[in-house]
Amino acid sequence: MKIIVDADACPVKDTIIQTALEKEIPVILVSSFAHYSNEQHPDGIETIYVDTGAESADYRIMKLAERGDVLVTQDYGLASLALAKKCHVLHHKGFVYTNDNIDQLLQTRYLSAMERKSGKRTKGPKPFTQDDREKFAALFTQKIRELKNHS
Repeated sequence: MKIIVDADACPVKDTIIQTALEKEIPVILVSSFAHYSNEQHPDGIETIYVDTGAESADYRIMKLAERGDVLVTQDYGLASLALAKKCHVLHHKGFVYTNDNIDQLLQTRYLSAMERKSGKRTKGPKPFTQDDREKFAALFTQKIRELKNHS
């Protein structure tokens, strides 16, 4: 098992890294070159940079992902693909993507895109809060503990 992070806009990377290091689970952070950083990470934390193309990070993540891996992303489309590969997929706001909720999430995204395309204004995502951070940390820790106990 490894943890893969869609890292460009992920506000919980530090939480993921800290927990992964404690549990000795490798982490791969996938970012576009537009978000390049000289930040050094400890052993077990790898950063992969990809072209800035629209789906470059998604393609690389799907190439890396294997059954049983944990993926953290806010991209519903990528989450759907990872679920098909039997990955455990989490959103940084502290919820789990499942086969039961992904269709509704994708439908909502599609309807919002159609509204924007027709000229209507739609609400963007709510700001990321400390409560969101704490909810994610609790969910992530629980999921990692659960997966480690079953391996």
